[in-house]
Amino acid sequence: MSTVLVISGSPSPASRAGVLVSHVEDLLTEAGHGVKTLHVRQLPTLSLLTEDLQDPEIADAIGAVLRAEGIVVASPVYRAAYSGLVKALLDLLPKKALRGRVILPLATGGSQGFLVAMDYALNPLLAGKGADTVLRGEFVLDQDVVGGDLTPGAAEAVRGAVDRFATALDRARFRRLRPTG
Repeated sequence: MSTVLVISGSPSPASRAGVLVSHVEDLLTEAGHGVKTLHVRQLPTLSLLTEDLQDPEIADAIGAVLRAEGIVVASPVYRAAYSGLVKALLDLLPKKALRGRVILPLATGGSQGFLVAMDYALNPLLAGKGADTVLRGEFVLDQDVVGGDLTPGAAEAVRGAVDRFATALDRARFRRLRPTG
């Protein structure tokens, strides 16, 4: 199967976005993918914000992005914008770093009004880094994260998004492996 990097902009494992990330990790692992999660909150803050590409942890994070076949970008949405942690990391990537990778954006937020953050903020940022296969993501309302788990409706929607992602990964892998004549 494919190697997948989950980029988590969650402020903590117990946050709503953290619960979403954990759920997605489980689904991808069950599907047989190799999953690594990059918790941006764990990167050295000063190096991240000053774009210190010589910092070994920052270099490892960028390397993980460049090695992944598929990338899930998960972020809480605050005031109709994705996490500053996610933006800080993506800003460090080379201009076309996401080209040829399958990308699944996911977000959590307090109201449907924040859904626009995916279409008008996160997706353009991903495209600016060369992403040419950005799937329709999933937005999970804060009220659909209860007691450390997703409500059945939210879990079903996220499973659908992960299934689309897995299918796109398989197609991309087939295209890479298919001999050209």
